Amino acid sequence: MKRNRYVIALAGVILHLMVGSVYAWSVFSVPIAQATTWSESSISFAFSLAIFFLGMSAAFMGRLVEKFGPHVTGTIAGIAYGAGTMLTGVAIQTDALWLLYLGYGVIGGLGLGAGYVTPVSTIIKWFPDKRGLATGLAIMGFGFAAMLTGPIAQKLIGTIGLTTTFYLLGSVYFVMMILVAQFIRKPDEQGESKSLQLANGRQFTANEAIKTRSFWYLWVMLFINITCGIGLVSAASPMAQEMTSMSATVAAFMVGILGLFNGFGRLIWATLSDYLGRPTTFTVIFLVNLVMFSSIYFLGNMYFFVLAFCLLLSCYGAGFSVIPAYLGDVFGMKELGAIHGYVLTAWAMAGIAGPVLLAYLHEQTGSYRPSLIVFIVMSVFALGLSLLIRKELATSQVKRTVV
Repeated sequence: MKRNRYVIALAGVILHLMVGSVYAWSVFSVPIAQATTWSESSISFAFSLAIFFLGMSAAFMGRLVEKFGPHVTGTIAGIAYGAGTMLTGVAIQTDALWLLYLGYGVIGGLGLGAGYVTPVSTIIKWFPDKRGLATGLAIMGFGFAAMLTGPIAQKLIGTIGLTTTFYLLGSVYFVMMILVAQFIRKPDEQGESKSLQLANGRQFTANEAIKTRSFWYLWVMLFINITCGIGLVSAASPMAQEMTSMSATVAAFMVGILGLFNGFGRLIWATLSDYLGRPTTFTVIFLVNLVMFSSIYFLGNMYFFVLAFCLLLSCYGAGFSVIPAYLGDVFGMKELGAIHGYVLTAWAMAGIAGPVLLAYLHEQTGSYRPSLIVFIVMSVFALGLSLLIRKELATSQVKRTVV
């Protein structure tokens, strides 16, 4: 049966809108604390646990995409994320913290990982001529999800109650994700062949890819980009209030604007990478990070602070959307889903490292400036790696160099 690639891309966007709702967790934090005996830190740990399992499960879910097809992993994602969300309602109703961690953190996190990797490598194969645009479209949905879910969840909590909201949202995720997953299919053999022809160089297996220096350069670059970005996401409002004397109301408005840049940044940077090339795009991303972190450190102007944060959040989103196409350029399309899954383990590590590092340094020093210094140093290192991998790719094809 002939399939329309734009329908498949739309199905991927909808799937990512569902799983991206994890970024709306902060909307639930206070109501959960009021409805249970749990501490604020205990509740926030559920989010970190979900992100950790997202990144770790993506490694093996990427292999399942290649073996069984994206419609299968998308179905698994719908079952796991829907069930995990509904179990969160049960956990709140019974005041069982362990069930929150199991339901939202572990089961929900597994669903997140499966849902995240399901459309990306598949859509790239449908758009071999526009890889950056393809991944940008899919992953943009993940970036915008919190802006959609947040207000809806807030309204539902006020009208039907907290636990019922989780039951309702879980049911919607369950049905919608399973439904759209059936539309996400691999290209037929002819389309697959065209995709492979347009890929540069040899086609690596996932096991071959992880034995190259280039894979680990990309892994560390993604880890640094996410560590810095998710650290900012976790503390954007208090950081703005402390460093620029911004009011809480203005800071909350700024957080909403950041969501736009996080979402649109995924599409714009990824599309731009089709013209600049992935190596140059990553170099520019880390250069922007370095300049903006340095500017925030030295300048206290509120307007420039907002501008810098917006650019930093666009770069944070860019890392997610550019990396799949970069992997396709370097390692080919043969097992891109599995390779993408492996590199997303960097997200699992960074999802814990970023917020914990920033919170710890702020607690110890009473200031966000030490965190900025760490982020500046990390950006310099990542910039160096982006130049190093460019040199390696320019001088020779990726070699199977065991690291």
